[in-house]
Amino acid sequence: MHSFEQGPIRPPSEARSLLLRVTRNCPWNKCAFCTSYRGARFSLRSVAEVKADIDCMKRVADDIINLSLRLGAGGRVNDAVVEQIYHSEQFDDSHRSLVAWLYFGASSVFLQDANSLIVKTEELVEILSYMKQTFPSISRITSYCRSHTAARKSLEELVSLRDAGLSRIHVGIESGYDPVLEFIKKGSNAAEHAKGGKNIVEAGISLCAYIMPGLGGKKWTEEHALATARVINEINPAFVRLRSLHIVQGTPLYEALRAGEMEPLNDEEVVAEIKLFLENLEGISTTIVSDHILNLLEEVEGTLPQDKEKMLAVIERFSSLPLRERVMFQLGRRRGIYRKLDDLQEPTSRALIGEAADRIIAENPHDFHEGIRRLKHGFV
Repeated sequence: MHSFEQGPIRPPSEARSLLLRVTRNCPWNKCAFCTSYRGARFSLRSVAEVKADIDCMKRVADDIINLSLRLGAGGRVNDAVVEQIYHSEQFDDSHRSLVAWLYFGASSVFLQDANSLIVKTEELVEILSYMKQTFPSISRITSYCRSHTAARKSLEELVSLRDAGLSRIHVGIESGYDPVLEFIKKGSNAAEHAKGGKNIVEAGISLCAYIMPGLGGKKWTEEHALATARVINEINPAFVRLRSLHIVQGTPLYEALRAGEMEPLNDEEVVAEIKLFLENLEGISTTIVSDHILNLLEEVEGTLPQDKEKMLAVIERFSSLPLRERVMFQLGRRRGIYRKLDDLQEPTSRALIGEAADRIIAENPHDFHEGIRRLKHGFV
C-alpha cells in the first residue's frame, strides 16, 4: 500500500485540488474563533519529505492509469475507473484521493496546512518546481498564508514563488479593525493585513481574502464593517470570501461569549453589516463570493464595481420581506433547503417551513433568532 500525508482542512474552493502537505498544523494557532488545529503542534516538513510524498503520489497515479488501461479506458480516468478504486479492497485512501483528482483533470494543487509560505522561499520554490515537473498537467497551485508572513516576504521572493507555479494565496483577514483583531488574537493588525495583501497582489499572485461578518459583535459592528472595507479597498484582492461568524464550543471566543464579553449579532444584523461593508467598497475590481452555508444570503455575489447594486438589491429584497417570510427563509437556509430568495415560493417546502416559522414566532416573539442560531450548529 502507498501512503502520503494530508492535513485536515482546505478552502471550499479547493475541493478538486490535490492536497500536498508542506507544513503540519498552524504556527500561530491562537485565533479565538478557530478549532482547526487546537492542541496540535506546528512543524515544518523537509523538502525531502515533501518530495517523497510527491513521488508516492506519482506511483499511485501510475497505478490508476494502469488500471484504466486494463479496463479498456485507454488511460483515461472515467466513471468505471473511479468505481473500481472506491469499491475494491486492493486500493486505499491514497488511491481514492488521486483518482478523484485525476477524474477532474489533475490541474490544481493546494499546499497544506495553515501557512505554507512560512517555509523558506528557496525550499518552497524547489517543492513547487518538483510538483509541476512530476505532474505536467498542473496549471494552478494555491496555499493558505498569514498576513504576518506575506508582509515579511520581499516582492522578489513572492515573484519567484509565482514563477515556480504558485498562482493563488488564501489569507484570513477576518477584520480590518484593530480592536477586533486584538480581541480575537489574530496576531496581525490592519496595517499588516494591507501590507501583506498588497505584496501578494503586486507580485502577480491572485489573492483570495476572507472576512468574517459579525466578528465584532454588537459592540463593534459598524467599526468592523467600515475598517474592513478600507483594508479591502487598499489591497484590491482578486476575491473576497464572506465567512459569517458562528461561535462554537471549545474556542476562546465561546468562553468570551459565556463571560458576557461579546454580544453576537443575529442573522439579520449580520446582513445589515454586510450591506454597510459593500456600500463602502470603492475603486476596486474585487469579486465577492458567498460560498458557505453560514452566510444567509448566498446570492450576494458579484464583481465590483458593476455588480454592486445587484448585490445590495438582494439584501434590500430580503430586508423588505414581511417578518414571517424572513423567518421562513432563515429556517429554510439553516436546514439546507433554501439557497436563494426565490426558493421561498417552492410550494412543498413553503407549507412545512411556514408552519415552523409560525411556531417560532409564537413561542419567541421577541427573540426568534435564538431558535435559528441553534440550527447553525449542524453546519460547523
